[in-house]
Amino acid sequence: MVDIFFVISGLAILLIAGEATLRGAIGLARSLNVSPAVIGMTVVGLGTSLPELVVCIDATIAGKPDFAVGNVIGSNISNTLLILGAAAVILPLACDPRAVRRDGTMMVVAIAIACILGVTGETAAWQGLLMLLALAGFMAWSYVMDRRHRSPATELHEREAEGIPVAEIGGARILIYVVAGLAGLTGGATLLVDGAEGIARSAGVPDYIIGLTILAIGTSLPELVASIVAALRGHGDVAIANVLGSNMINVLGILGATSLITTLPFAPEIRTIDIWVMAGSTIVLIPILITGWRIARSEGLLLLAGYAGYIASIAYRL
Repeated sequence: MVDIFFVISGLAILLIAGEATLRGAIGLARSLNVSPAVIGMTVVGLGTSLPELVVCIDATIAGKPDFAVGNVIGSNISNTLLILGAAAVILPLACDPRAVRRDGTMMVVAIAIACILGVTGETAAWQGLLMLLALAGFMAWSYVMDRRHRSPATELHEREAEGIPVAEIGGARILIYVVAGLAGLTGGATLLVDGAEGIARSAGVPDYIIGLTILAIGTSLPELVASIVAALRGHGDVAIANVLGSNMINVLGILGATSLITTLPFAPEIRTIDIWVMAGSTIVLIPILITGWRIARSEGLLLLAGYAGYIASIAYRL
């Protein structure tokens, strides 16, 4: 019971602290006159992935690499099947072709990199550094393109930034938001990892399965909330952009940064099953997006059914 309490408490703290950090970071960027497009592309994109990053780093330091790898792979699967599926069931999601081509192409590249690393069996520090450089390079290139001319991607990132309400607060209070949020993220991640470790130990569940399920779903809550809110507001393109950006950042940013701490081995089951589920869900998503440039309710139900089947397959492994 104590471990379950730790997990629930950790998830709650992560959600609250992640929101506080994100709002504080956006407030800070606005006070520095950073453009809405850049805020949407960087602060919002990276901010919603903070829970995954902190949990993966905490798990790696605690000597639980399967938690970290499972979290990244499981988050990408839940983002594609669960979050987009749920958002599309609420309201069909329309998207702009040119905006999706840019971010979607980079997401596919990131997924391909993850699959290659899975086949080799581990992610070393030099590979992590290259992934971080690739992410930084893509963001820098996107920034230059957005500055040269307004594009659908520029407008999309602006809507991402404007979709998050930020209180009009002064500089000191903004810093309090950021510092308190980061402290909460650290504490929440520790509780979540400790609780997950206790559950794995007492129930005999492999670490990688805990990472693929409890940690992945829990740390994907910010993307779930952001995507559902965007769908309710009729901003389907924002919901889709949240997932495309998060999947890219999970691999290039989070897996890359975490592997700088130590070499991350891929569990045999993740290498043979789960990375291919991640790749398969991406392969299914792309035709859905490019046929009509929308995700219909029926297609959202298909994605949700796919996620239910995936969770059932994990239960079968136990």
